[in-house]
This record gives sequence, C-alpha cells and structure tokens, in this order.
Amino acid sequence: MDRAVVLTGFEPFDGFQVNPSWEAVKAFENRKVGSSNIKVFKIPLIFKEIKPTITKIIRDENPEVMISLGQSYRPVISLEKIAINYVDLTEATVLYNCDTRPRDEILEPNAPMAYFTKLSTRKILNRLREHNIPAEISYSAGTFGCNQLFYTMMHILHSERLDIPAGFIHVPSLPSQAAQLQRRKNQKIPSMNLETIVKAIEIAIETTLEDI
Repeated sequence: MDRAVVLTGFEPFDGFQVNPSWEAVKAFENRKVGSSNIKVFKIPLIFKEIKPTITKIIRDENPEVMISLGQSYRPVISLEKIAINYVDLTEATVLYNCDTRPRDEILEPNAPMAYFTKLSTRKILNRLREHNIPAEISYSAGTFGCNQLFYTMMHILHSERLDIPAGFIHVPSLPSQAAQLQRRKNQKIPSMNLETIVKAIEIAIETTLEDI
C-alpha cells in the first residue's frame, strides 16, 4: 500500500453548520501535493470516540505525514508546539458534541505529560509569512478536543514507534461563522477566508515533505 499524507479535521460543533478545519481538509480530497497522495478524515468531536478514531486511521493508513486541524477563535494560523496529557472543561461554555464535560482528567495514565510536535513549525511559519499568511507558533492547544486529538495522535505514534512528521494546526473561524456568532451571541471573533486557510495547509504539507 502506498503511503499518503493524512489530514484530519473536526466535525461542526457549538451550533455551527461548518467547521473550517474540516472544510479545509475536505478541499484536499483526491488531490496530490507534489507526488504525494492526500487522504482526508473527519474526526467526531465526541470524547470517547476521538481515541479509537485516530488510532484506526494511523494503523490503517501508516501515513508518511500526518497533520490534524482544529478550529480556534484566534486571528491567525496557529502551529501547535505542545500537546498535554490533560483535558478540562470545568469552566467551559462549549462542550463536546456528546455534552461531555471532563474535569481535570488525565488522558493517558502512566504516559508522558506532554509531547512535542514532529512538524518543523519554525520553517512552516517562515514559509507562511513569506506568502503573507498571518501565522504563529502556539504553545497551548487548550484542554478541549483539539488538544485531546493532538496528544492522542502523538502518544500512539510514540507508543508504536512510528517516527513520522506529525502535528496539529489550529485555523481561524470562517467569515460566515463570525457573522453567525455576532448575530447569535453578540460576540465578535476574527475570521479568515477558506481559500487562505487551504493555501496555508498546502504550504505546511509542501514544507514538511521537503524534509522527508
């Protein structure tokens, strides 16, 4: 089986009909970047389903590169540096789609408290900025589903000794979501158009493949 670049994005949540992480990932379906095939997968934002879903993807696909995406309310593309072994929604207003509210939970007992990304975040950051795409290196992926997926992915790769470039990228909300949230909650959030998000992910893939 030919190895491929695997991209994952989350299903919609918090009353939205779309999730920019999945919309961006979906744009790569049946595409190639360079000579590499892309395979895309939607992740359920359900606490007990994230681990079995990402485990099956890794074992079935044996990817050459793996990049997972999630939505944030930040104004820039965020290249996540660290995943932590912890989940906590004690004071959160947004829950998993299963309405689960973990409180001060360890994701993997007897496992490292953190993993670092295997992506070349500084190199990707510089390349994004060369293309006038606002971006940052982030040192916190939060304590919700995005960090859960990031940590679980890195833990599986570490446990199964799969040394591949892998990591997590947060993308901003879409303009339609920003408008919807302003109407619904009178809350203002930054946004980025889908075309720019897709271009950013393409650059991240290309940059990562250069080092393989």
